Amino acid sequence: MKDAELELKAIQLRKHLLQVIVSAGAGHTGGGLSCMDILNVLYNRVMKVSPETFSDPDRDRYVQSKGHCVEALYVVLSDRGFFPAGDLETVCHYQSHYVGHPTRHIPGVEMNTGALGHGLPICVGMALAAKMDDSPNRVFTLLGDGELAEGSNWEAGLAAAHYGLDNLVAILDHNTLQITGHTRDVMGTEPVVEKWQAFGWDVREVNGHDYAELTAALTDPAVPGRPTFVVANTVKGKGVPFMENVAKWHHGVPSDSELVEATAELDAALAQRLEGVE
Repeated sequence: MKDAELELKAIQLRKHLLQVIVSAGAGHTGGGLSCMDILNVLYNRVMKVSPETFSDPDRDRYVQSKGHCVEALYVVLSDRGFFPAGDLETVCHYQSHYVGHPTRHIPGVEMNTGALGHGLPICVGMALAAKMDDSPNRVFTLLGDGELAEGSNWEAGLAAAHYGLDNLVAILDHNTLQITGHTRDVMGTEPVVEKWQAFGWDVREVNGHDYAELTAALTDPAVPGRPTFVVANTVKGKGVPFMENVAKWHHGVPSDSELVEATAELDAALAQRLEGVE
């Protein structure tokens, strides 16, 4: 899929994300918007996984460690055909399997996540198992930058380097905001690049909304014996100007009027992109 096609798809995915969150009456809007381009590239360009191959032991694995932004994963999985889009009308509704964090009840979801700091340790185990089985698959996980305050991530980072897990890719959605404000004020974890390098990882820093940069970082051959850590610099609320870089949209649910405004912004961006394609 070409960059222009990914750009058009991302706008539609963001619109669907907002609709799902408003219908659910709950969700993590800002972080879902910030990581959408990462998921778009992973599922439409990088990972070897599909509804048809999800039971293949050699499939690529993806675990969303920042599980609170599950709505973004839901809309991408739906778009890829793992389940009907209509299922997402039930998100967070009574007796629906589509709850506010990833669960293996949902087709395409590899692992339950929710408590922060669990995804990377799980993926270290998956990647180590793949090495032991001589499997060609790769393992990907998406972390939030606020999540890095959890010490389990750093323990997992040490283990991944110790075991030479060059089939493991951790991606940081580095939007610098969390529920109570800037990460630097809540629990500073910078300098992220230098710290993960010191832990023995190959670190690649990219614009998390640039498809070419993301693709290169996620597909260029791994450094032998080193896991890959991608620092994807993103904008919280990306794509909706009044939500961008505003902490309250961490888990804010748009009102009806705000949904109309956000949709109009995305429709205008879509029209502009379509005009450029023509």
